[in-house]
Amino acid sequence: MSKVAIIGSGMGGLVCGNLLARKGHDVTIFEAHSAPGGYTSGFWRKGFYFESGTLSFENSADIIRTMKDIGVHEKVEFVRQRIRWLSPEFDFIPDKLDHAYENIINAYPGERENLIRSFSEIKKMTKGLLSLARPTNVLTGIAYPLKLARFMFLVKKYSDMTLSEFAARYFSEDSKPYQLFKSMGYPEMSVILLAGAFIAFVSDYWTIKNGMQSWADALADKFKNLGGKLKLKSKVDRILTEDNFAVGVESMGETFKADFVISASDYKKTFFQLLDDPGILPEDFKDRTEKAPVSEAFFSVYLGLDMTAEELIKHMKTFHIYYYAHHPDYDISNSNDESFFEKTSPAIYSPSLMNPDLAPRGKSSLMIHCICPHRWMNNWGHGDEQIYRQLKEIATKALIKKTSEIIPDLDKHIIFEDSATPLTFERFTHNTDGASSAWSWNPHKKFFKNAFAVKVETPVKNLFIGSCWASQFGGIPGAINAAYKCVKKVSQYR
Repeated sequence: MSKVAIIGSGMGGLVCGNLLARKGHDVTIFEAHSAPGGYTSGFWRKGFYFESGTLSFENSADIIRTMKDIGVHEKVEFVRQRIRWLSPEFDFIPDKLDHAYENIINAYPGERENLIRSFSEIKKMTKGLLSLARPTNVLTGIAYPLKLARFMFLVKKYSDMTLSEFAARYFSEDSKPYQLFKSMGYPEMSVILLAGAFIAFVSDYWTIKNGMQSWADALADKFKNLGGKLKLKSKVDRILTEDNFAVGVESMGETFKADFVISASDYKKTFFQLLDDPGILPEDFKDRTEKAPVSEAFFSVYLGLDMTAEELIKHMKTFHIYYYAHHPDYDISNSNDESFFEKTSPAIYSPSLMNPDLAPRGKSSLMIHCICPHRWMNNWGHGDEQIYRQLKEIATKALIKKTSEIIPDLDKHIIFEDSATPLTFERFTHNTDGASSAWSWNPHKKFFKNAFAVKVETPVKNLFIGSCWASQFGGIPGAINAAYKCVKKVSQYR
């Protein structure tokens, strides 16, 4: 069996490590942080639990199947998320796709016909996606190729179209529906992804009852029980190569030889900071990788409240809210807009409303987060600690004030407060610019030619990408798909 070194203990690294260890390989996972999980982790402060990054995930059938493959399904309790969609014009918790469409159409009577036309196209996409479920009998199996062909027609038509390009077909740029479409999901993401997002938000969005960290811990414990070695506080300093082959890693002054190295971490840093000799990389690969834009990062606020669950639920109605607070001057591409956080639309999430055990008795936890411009305000002060703290305070206060539109007098109930910038996320996850979901979701800025493929191979032999960075859009499903492909690659070399 092979000796494998995995860099990073996010979802990709943990799943990959478990699957390889089950096959009898000698696997070591190196993690720079003091706990496993990466973006799929959490932390406790003053008795309150908060998620470090990932709040939810989709593709539950595949993820549950993976947990069963590994043997931790019974240790991880999945909780369905019911998201409240809120704006000055609408307020609803959808229980089916048509419910979501109808509420948005009714919210803008002056744009009714245009909304019906636009949603007609989105319905075709969602119907196409749903039809691709695994055939359950002979008849559905026979019909599958035709359904696939119809869906691929839609993919060809819409996968390279951004949300604003789609919205501009139906609405004027100063209209509220245009701003609504443009603000859904990641900035300027593909229209085809919006269809998937609608399905996920309404019927396939999940979280973990005891927090994401409990999920990472369960996978880490299983990995160690299988004989795997998990080295925490063990940052990898170098990926070692010989004759264009990865042959091991260097960590904390020690050399660890390996037959395979799997980087379950940031793509750019793998090649430009960790590889011992970037000169072995093809010039066109280096140029393309260096220039490729990454997904946007989040700014997150973590609050402990002296408010009971009964009080908080009266205002929130559910534990997760998407608040579409339209502002005509909102511009995610403007890194120099000091008032950006006054204009953004935040997501609001309460871990303790989902599970009361995640906060002290009689109190509640609250997270407020939003996507923010890359390197806002000279990359958060360009290293000046005083300016950095001032900018954090500006962003934090703006998001608390906006959330007070939903939870009155929120600032009077705060007994614990902290926040995280993209620089915080980059420091803990090592993702370039704190990227929250691998590469840019804008179809005009693709890194991979096929945005829906999972590509773990690299120009360095026996060095694979086993994280969400192996696919254009990342996420937990992307990381898990990459893990399976890495296991297949390693198994081919027995």
